[in-house]
Amino acid sequence: MPIDLHSGAYGIFRDAFRKFVSVEILPYYEEWEAAGSVPRSAWKKCGENGFLCPWADEKFGGSGADFGYSAIMGEELAWAGAQMLFVLHSDIVVPYIGEFGSEEQKSKWLPGCTSGDVICAVAMTEPDAGSDLASIRTVAVKDGDHYIINGVKTLISSGATCDLAIVACKTDPNANPPHKGVSLILVEDGRKGFIKGRKLLKMGLRSQDTSELFFEDCRVPQSNLLGVEGSGFKYLMMKLQQERLVNVIMAQCMAERILKYTIEYCKGRNIFGKPISEHQHNMFKIAEMATEIELGRVFVDELITAHVGKRNINKRAAMAKFWIAEMANRVAYHCLQLHGGYGYIEDYPICRDFKDVRIQTIWAGTSEVMKTIIAREVGI
Repeated sequence: MPIDLHSGAYGIFRDAFRKFVSVEILPYYEEWEAAGSVPRSAWKKCGENGFLCPWADEKFGGSGADFGYSAIMGEELAWAGAQMLFVLHSDIVVPYIGEFGSEEQKSKWLPGCTSGDVICAVAMTEPDAGSDLASIRTVAVKDGDHYIINGVKTLISSGATCDLAIVACKTDPNANPPHKGVSLILVEDGRKGFIKGRKLLKMGLRSQDTSELFFEDCRVPQSNLLGVEGSGFKYLMMKLQQERLVNVIMAQCMAERILKYTIEYCKGRNIFGKPISEHQHNMFKIAEMATEIELGRVFVDELITAHVGKRNINKRAAMAKFWIAEMANRVAYHCLQLHGGYGYIEDYPICRDFKDVRIQTIWAGTSEVMKTIIAREVGI
């Protein structure tokens, strides 16, 4: 049976976080979207209330909570229309430090990650290397007890605001196979040669800043190496299960949110003498979307339960990432159509949600990459 994330300790936590979202996020979200970033004060408030990296050990400021609590925050943010805020930091980026970092690295960085004083980004994507991470060109060459990093990263979420970047580099450009030459190195903001480029203007998710990063003879101590040299690709693959599940949760909840308000809109607006929802074509379309969303919810709940139980869900996470992300985009398309001309107007939530949901089939591995993974998992 799936775990119940709406009762007991989970329910208490959900109520607290839902209240936090309504008081500390939603009243300011439009302002953050316009500004293209979230202010430091919001990060601090989130940390003060224990909503950043709740999985971290208590000695680092966390609660030692299981992934169920992270899933709750992802759901509540998506249902509120606030999408990826804080989740990227807490459940996709910082876990690299939590699992692969040395005790010294964890003691140095995790307290700030849980308090909101340190915002983290993971710098993987390059202009010529997206899903194919083994082909990255950023290099880190040893020089004494330091690495000298040179390269370009792009499409880096939180790149403009990050205090610490986890940078995927080639420490052995001649490794065969190439992925065995990839390492992860921690680079602090302000370090000479670490240059933050322009903030990229995106279709959606405007408040989640995305930018270019440049490394020009950036000198970093070897103590900033995360884990074992040459194991970076393996670490990235190990964490993709959770990253994809986080994205699946957001996509599922976006679909649920979009259909919910679209049904209310269709019941309240008339065309040809009766509500939009009572025309048979529209009724059937809503029924089809509701069915797909229900199927997605059952799948997501089972995956959350399995992940909390530390079970391997790589194949099913790829399946869910492909199917639910595509489903959420179908829902957004049809729901915008049901809104008619008003769906094209920014005053209506479907307009922003239509743009925000589009990335779900791209990041954390495109739908096409997911299909490739699934094909390999089933023996093709």
